[in-house]
Amino acid sequence: MASLPRRLRWLSVAALLLAAANPATAQPAQVNTIADVFARLRSCWKPPEPSRVHPDIDITVIVSFNRAGEILGRPRVTYESEQADDNDRLLYRIAVMETLQRCVPMPFTEGMAGAVAGRPFAIRFHNRKPPPAEKRAWLIQRIL
Repeated sequence: MASLPRRLRWLSVAALLLAAANPATAQPAQVNTIADVFARLRSCWKPPEPSRVHPDIDITVIVSFNRAGEILGRPRVTYESEQADDNDRLLYRIAVMETLQRCVPMPFTEGMAGAVAGRPFAIRFHNRKPPPAEKRAWLIQRIL
Protein backbone atom coordinates (compact mmCIF):
# COMPACT_ATOMS: atom_id res chain seq x y z
CA MET A 1 0.00 0.00 0.00
CA ALA A 2 2.93 2.36 0.56
CA SER A 3 3.70 2.18 -3.16
CA LEU A 4 0.30 3.67 -4.15
CA PRO A 5 1.03 7.19 -2.75
CA ARG A 6 4.47 7.01 -4.32
CA ARG A 7 2.93 6.18 -7.70
CA LEU A 8 0.44 9.02 -7.34
CA ARG A 9 3.27 11.37 -6.49
CA TRP A 10 5.23 10.26 -9.60
CA LEU A 11 2.14 10.55 -11.77
CA SER A 12 1.46 14.08 -10.55
CA VAL A 13 5.09 15.09 -11.15
CA ALA A 14 4.94 13.60 -14.65
CA ALA A 15 1.67 15.43 -15.37
CA LEU A 16 3.19 18.72 -14.24
CA LEU A 17 6.25 18.19 -16.43
CA LEU A 18 4.08 17.38 -19.45
CA ALA A 19 1.92 20.44 -18.87
CA ALA A 20 4.99 22.67 -18.60
CA ALA A 21 6.52 21.17 -21.75
CA ASN A 22 3.36 21.65 -23.84
CA PRO A 23 3.70 24.98 -25.70
CA ALA A 24 -0.04 25.18 -26.37
CA THR A 25 -0.74 25.70 -22.68
CA ALA A 26 2.00 28.30 -22.19
CA GLN A 27 0.73 31.84 -21.78
CA PRO A 28 2.61 34.63 -23.55
CA ALA A 29 4.92 36.60 -21.30
CA GLN A 30 3.28 39.77 -20.07
CA VAL A 31 4.73 43.01 -21.38
CA ASN A 32 5.22 45.24 -18.36
CA THR A 33 7.94 47.72 -19.39
CA ILE A 34 9.00 49.64 -22.46
CA ALA A 35 12.11 47.45 -22.58
CA ASP A 36 9.77 44.43 -22.76
CA VAL A 37 8.01 45.97 -25.78
CA PHE A 38 11.29 46.34 -27.65
CA ALA A 39 12.50 42.89 -26.59
CA ARG A 40 9.28 41.31 -27.85
CA LEU A 41 9.55 43.14 -31.18
CA ARG A 42 13.20 42.11 -31.47
CA SER A 43 12.20 38.47 -30.90
CA CYS A 44 9.66 38.70 -33.76
CA TRP A 45 12.06 40.41 -36.20
CA LYS A 46 13.06 38.34 -39.22
CA PRO A 47 15.06 40.43 -41.70
CA PRO A 48 14.84 39.77 -45.43
CA GLU A 49 17.08 37.11 -46.88
CA PRO A 50 20.63 38.50 -47.14
CA SER A 51 20.95 37.26 -50.72
CA ARG A 52 18.01 39.45 -51.79
CA VAL A 53 18.94 42.78 -50.14
CA HIS A 54 21.95 44.95 -49.45
CA PRO A 55 23.56 44.48 -46.04
CA ASP A 56 23.54 47.10 -43.29
CA ILE A 57 20.12 48.60 -44.01
CA ASP A 58 18.17 50.42 -41.31
CA ILE A 59 14.47 51.22 -41.26
CA THR A 60 12.62 53.09 -38.53
CA VAL A 61 8.87 52.81 -38.06
CA ILE A 62 6.56 54.72 -35.74
CA VAL A 63 3.74 52.62 -34.35
CA SER A 64 1.18 53.03 -31.57
CA PHE A 65 -0.80 50.43 -29.66
CA ASN A 66 -4.21 50.50 -28.01
CA ARG A 67 -4.89 49.12 -24.53
CA ALA A 68 -5.60 45.65 -25.95
CA GLY A 69 -2.13 45.55 -27.56
CA GLU A 70 -3.39 45.94 -31.13
CA ILE A 71 -1.80 48.41 -33.55
CA LEU A 72 -3.53 51.76 -33.48
CA GLY A 73 -3.77 53.37 -36.91
CA ARG A 74 -1.11 52.64 -39.52
CA PRO A 75 2.61 52.21 -38.84
CA ARG A 76 4.61 54.96 -40.54
CA VAL A 77 8.11 54.58 -41.98
CA THR A 78 10.16 57.58 -40.90
CA TYR A 79 13.67 56.53 -41.96
CA GLU A 80 15.34 54.21 -44.47
CA SER A 81 19.06 53.96 -45.11
CA GLU A 82 20.36 56.07 -48.00
CA GLN A 83 22.02 53.11 -49.70
CA ALA A 84 18.71 51.21 -49.86
CA ASP A 85 17.33 50.86 -53.37
CA ASP A 86 13.65 50.38 -54.23
CA ASN A 87 13.91 46.59 -53.86
CA ASP A 88 15.52 46.93 -50.41
CA ARG A 89 12.84 49.37 -49.27
CA LEU A 90 10.04 47.08 -50.39
CA LEU A 91 11.52 43.93 -48.82
CA TYR A 92 12.32 45.69 -45.54
CA ARG A 93 8.86 47.24 -45.31
CA ILE A 94 7.33 43.81 -45.86
CA ALA A 95 9.61 42.31 -43.18
CA VAL A 96 8.64 45.05 -40.70
CA MET A 97 4.91 44.58 -41.32
CA GLU A 98 5.26 40.81 -40.92
CA THR A 99 7.13 41.39 -37.67
CA LEU A 100 4.34 43.59 -36.35
CA GLN A 101 1.76 40.99 -37.36
CA ARG A 102 3.69 38.28 -35.50
CA CYS A 103 3.95 40.36 -32.33
CA VAL A 104 0.43 41.70 -31.94
CA PRO A 105 -1.55 41.71 -29.88
CA MET A 106 1.03 42.74 -27.29
CA PRO A 107 0.09 41.09 -24.00
CA PHE A 108 0.30 44.27 -21.92
CA THR A 109 -0.20 44.17 -18.19
CA GLU A 110 -3.06 46.37 -17.00
CA GLY A 111 -0.71 49.14 -15.86
CA MET A 112 1.36 49.03 -19.02
CA ALA A 113 -1.74 49.06 -21.23
CA GLY A 114 -2.86 52.33 -19.67
CA ALA A 115 0.61 53.84 -19.90
CA VAL A 116 1.28 53.11 -23.59
CA ALA A 117 -2.16 53.36 -25.15
CA GLY A 118 -1.92 55.81 -28.05
CA ARG A 119 1.71 56.74 -27.44
CA PRO A 120 4.02 56.47 -30.46
CA PHE A 121 7.01 54.13 -30.42
CA ALA A 122 9.89 54.75 -32.84
CA ILE A 123 11.21 51.28 -33.57
CA ARG A 124 14.47 50.83 -35.44
CA PHE A 125 14.95 47.62 -37.36
CA HIS A 126 18.36 46.85 -38.74
CA ASN A 127 20.09 44.03 -40.51
CA ARG A 128 23.72 44.09 -39.60
CA LYS A 129 26.11 41.43 -40.71
CA PRO A 130 27.51 39.67 -37.68
CA PRO A 131 31.22 40.28 -37.22
CA PRO A 132 33.36 37.50 -38.61
CA ALA A 133 34.17 34.82 -36.09
CA GLU A 134 37.58 35.38 -34.63
CA LYS A 135 39.91 32.46 -35.12
CA ARG A 136 42.70 32.06 -32.68
CA ALA A 137 44.90 29.12 -33.43
CA TRP A 138 46.50 29.24 -30.02
CA LEU A 139 43.11 28.64 -28.34
CA ILE A 140 42.30 25.50 -30.28
CA GLN A 141 43.00 22.44 -28.18
CA ARG A 142 44.62 19.57 -29.95
CA ILE A 143 44.98 16.10 -28.61
CA LEU A 144 48.38 14.78 -29.50
